[in-house]
Formats: sequence, structure tokens, C-alpha cells
Amino acid sequence: MSQEPLFRVTRGMPTAEELAALVGALSLRPGPPAAAPVSSLWARSARPGPLPVGPGAWRASALPR
Repeated sequence: MSQEPLFRVTRGMPTAEELAALVGALSLRPGPPAAAPVSSLWARSARPGPLPVGPGAWRASALPR
């Protein structure tokens, strides 16, 4: 088994408990963020645009654009 180690201690003499804490902390790190799903132009066309703001906006929100 000639695999490269995941990390290497370059200075000091850590105890087994310290190494276990380091491995635990490194294993809890999140991975790279997932890419956002890409929606098609067809799907985006069905979404409403920005809603009106201000006085009478509730009424204008029901009017066709």
C-alpha cells in the first residue's frame, strides 16, 4: 500500500489524543460547495418577475404585465 498520507506532523511530538483530536477536526470540515442546479430558459420563463413596490402594490401584483 503506497498511498501518500493525508497530513504530516512536521514539528513537535503530538500525543495519540492530540492526533485523534486533529483527525476528528479535519474530518468535520465541509467539502467543496455543491454547484447550483442550472435551470433551463423554459423553466425561468415561467417564474414571475419582480413585484411592484409602494402604494397600491397589492393591487398591481394581480394585474397582467
